[in-house]
Amino acid sequence: MSNGTEVECPKPFLNVAGFDNGGFIEGRVCQPYLDATCCLPCPMTQWAYPDTFETMSEAANWVSVVSTVGCVFLLLSWAVLPVEKTFRHYLSISLTTAVVFMNLGFVIPLAAQPEQCFDAITPNSMKTSSVCAASGMFIILGGWAGVLWVFLRALSLHLQICWQLVVGRNFMWFAQVVGWGLPGVGVVLAFLLSGVSFRFGQTCHINHKNSLADLWIPLLVFSGLTIIIQFATFGYCIKVYLASLADNSASTEGSNMPSYTNSIRTMTPKQAYRRVRRVIALQWRGIAIVLIIIADVIFFSVVFVFQDNTVEAVKNDSTIARPWALCLLANGGDKEPCLELASALVVNMPTVGAVLFLLGMNGIWLCLLLGRWSMITGWRDLLISSPSRSKREFVSVDARLDDLKKDTLTPISPTLARSGMGSPTMHSHNQDPESGRRTPDFFGQTQRYHTPARSFSSPRPPQQPQQATVTWDPTETYARGQSPGVYSQDGNPNNYVNPLGMNRL
Repeated sequence: MSNGTEVECPKPFLNVAGFDNGGFIEGRVCQPYLDATCCLPCPMTQWAYPDTFETMSEAANWVSVVSTVGCVFLLLSWAVLPVEKTFRHYLSISLTTAVVFMNLGFVIPLAAQPEQCFDAITPNSMKTSSVCAASGMFIILGGWAGVLWVFLRALSLHLQICWQLVVGRNFMWFAQVVGWGLPGVGVVLAFLLSGVSFRFGQTCHINHKNSLADLWIPLLVFSGLTIIIQFATFGYCIKVYLASLADNSASTEGSNMPSYTNSIRTMTPKQAYRRVRRVIALQWRGIAIVLIIIADVIFFSVVFVFQDNTVEAVKNDSTIARPWALCLLANGGDKEPCLELASALVVNMPTVGAVLFLLGMNGIWLCLLLGRWSMITGWRDLLISSPSRSKREFVSVDARLDDLKKDTLTPISPTLARSGMGSPTMHSHNQDPESGRRTPDFFGQTQRYHTPARSFSSPRPPQQPQQATVTWDPTETYARGQSPGVYSQDGNPNNYVNPLGMNRL
């Protein structure tokens, strides 16, 4: 029995000597047995979890499908409908796009139904399955982009509330570079240093090698920064609120703005609190989205890292899985009696199901929090009301033309009158057809329009003033004379009274 090829492994294990080196070799779960190496049949989840695991995984993928449909609806609404219907913003658009990428990592395997195993003991990898490469790429890209865009969203809110900074075009370009540049770099590093393979259901995930350095630690670092920034913002809001409670100054009761709008430092505590309250009222949806996605990413990262480390520990130390392997041998390959022992080697099924469903529901949360009822009405107006509205507008034009002919007052354009090409003529009926009451004819006659002497409405130079001296008598008007005095009641200029000297001593 010195030759390993002559050793027959007990069920359900298979001798590695009967297989070549294709597929993801590191993904095999093997243990030495006598002079041979016996491996667990692929996929491993088929032996460590009950049969309902595949059903649960497929159900989670269908949740991702619903989530993707909701995200596509949001993106189409932002692209087609006017901004007053959608209140679109580049932070919301980019975050929704990132969630779509993550969902595609679960939707593509559901549509393609790929083969998880290269052979009986070896899982497929990105080099042997294009579906595996696509699903793994979208999951890593969506995870990176989702974490970074919620980080940028939290940073934007923090700058607005705590530092009173206006995030403008410069921040937008910075966000685009960081939000999409770093995920691209992260995907390249993950594929070059680690790779992806079928390790957790029908979806490909990153391999154990170098995965902490090129994926999990950076994601957890940005997630931690997001939480710190978010709670710092909350702390500032609480501080402002408490300060507003202690502010009893009457000068701020009826004022919503600082004394100098260009200086935030002149704000009183109550004014600052009202400003923060308005910002939170506008941004509470974004705050909720940040907390939900960060919680999902951290949960998924911790669970998958724990699962990955457990599998690697089993591969490196055969004594860890020995009770479970002996149970399988004693029951002739029947996994049902041994599932309780397998639970110590893998993450339990409820936790795995919670992770998959929460990841799949991110798009649903986005649709609920970023979607508005005005989007539904906007699509209704676009698809249903627009044709009928244009038809009514066409009819109303004819109606206006008819009404124009019957209008009782038909003035000529003032522009036409000013240009000297016509005179403003108005017509009026002398009798009301309903009441029979006659009205005066104020506009029956055409009045000739006289252009004022100093009018510049027509393209001609102003007339030169006459050289004759205009004389006027101050006593005939209310204007004052040569000196700031007052004339007597008889109007005689000689009886002049100085108002400043009447009470002079």
